[in-house]
Amino acid sequence: MSSDAQGAAATTGAFRVGLLGHGTVGGAFSDLLEERADEIERFNGRRPVITGVLTRSRGDFEEILAGSDLLVELIGGIEPAREYLLTAMRAGKDVVSANKQLLSQYGEELFETAREHGVRLRFEAAVAGAVPVVRLLEESLAATPIDSVHGIVNGTTNFILSEMAHGSSYAQALAEAQRRGFAEADPSDDVSGRDAAAKMAIIARLAFGTPVHLEDVRYEGIEHLQLDDLEYARELGLGLKLIGTAERRSGGLSVRVHPTFLYAGHPLASVSGPFNAVTVESGMITEITMSGPGAGGPGTASAVLGDVVSVMTGGARPPAPPLPLQLVEDVESAFYLHLDVADQPGVLAAVTQVLGEHEVSIKSVVQRGMGERARLVMVTHPVLESSLRLAIEQVGAFPFVRAAPRAIRVIEEEFL
Repeated sequence: MSSDAQGAAATTGAFRVGLLGHGTVGGAFSDLLEERADEIERFNGRRPVITGVLTRSRGDFEEILAGSDLLVELIGGIEPAREYLLTAMRAGKDVVSANKQLLSQYGEELFETAREHGVRLRFEAAVAGAVPVVRLLEESLAATPIDSVHGIVNGTTNFILSEMAHGSSYAQALAEAQRRGFAEADPSDDVSGRDAAAKMAIIARLAFGTPVHLEDVRYEGIEHLQLDDLEYARELGLGLKLIGTAERRSGGLSVRVHPTFLYAGHPLASVSGPFNAVTVESGMITEITMSGPGAGGPGTASAVLGDVVSVMTGGARPPAPPLPLQLVEDVESAFYLHLDVADQPGVLAAVTQVLGEHEVSIKSVVQRGMGERARLVMVTHPVLESSLRLAIEQVGAFPFVRAAPRAIRVIEEEFL
């Protein structure tokens, strides 16, 4: 931006926004800001204007920084985004970012810099698209002791699982997601669970105040799921989602992402297609659930603009200092078990004996004969994951077991 343009912006009382990145989300943000500028000025008294744009082929970071009141980072990746944000905050500038990978890996460095320099770091769009979970945790529930957060925080996988629930194979559902723009040409970050894990690291830090990084989150994807798992689960009243969980366990904090079965009464069970949703639970509020569009330019741009307006109106504060909570890995959960076995006498008795030795209690069973083979599908009561793993290893060693046993977590909670 020229010095004349900077002067004009200052004299008109404009709120100057420097934009780093002008791809799908950056372009959508530019359009939305221009579209909503009159309304924002009407209730805020200042008009947001983009005073500089940095891309690979245009713009100068130092000039954009000097001519802005706030920087919006939509470059993605780690560098140079990390250095740009640190430099801006050290210069006393508020910043907005949609960069989940950066925040999940270097969040504490960014939060500490924001605290040290008294600036605001906003990142609503980094977590669940247009779902305002960051604002809920940072502001509305700031004084509420949170017990757990469960989230569908990846729209790509939710769309794929919704298609599979209607009979599509994994490959067919992924191809449809790519055709409709819900999945990238390389969907590995989404379908492996890594994208959701990055978002849950951020959510866990907000909800519980404990530093959680991407490498601290155990995650599992959806690539291995089979259609018959969804079919049998329906008989047991279950639906399948990729769920991110952050919750207090055994005096510590467990953060994980796994395919998970839900009963129909759970508020996340009915969320389908490319939508995100987050349920926050506390003894003081029971539960609050929010849902909305996940990925995509318009939804993400809306969340980014919401952060810009929050900064303009003086909302939000620098992130709070971290609190020590030990990360817990071995937690209790109910499980869905799928066993392909020889159809012969004594099989069920042998399986249940091993499960009982490892304190795995069965809640329900579906058994199907298939000629010389049979299929056992069970739902367990909650059991430590380590105990279940040992039981499955022992059951899998029986000569009558025809394929590797499959286990999928189940959330028993229902809110009716």
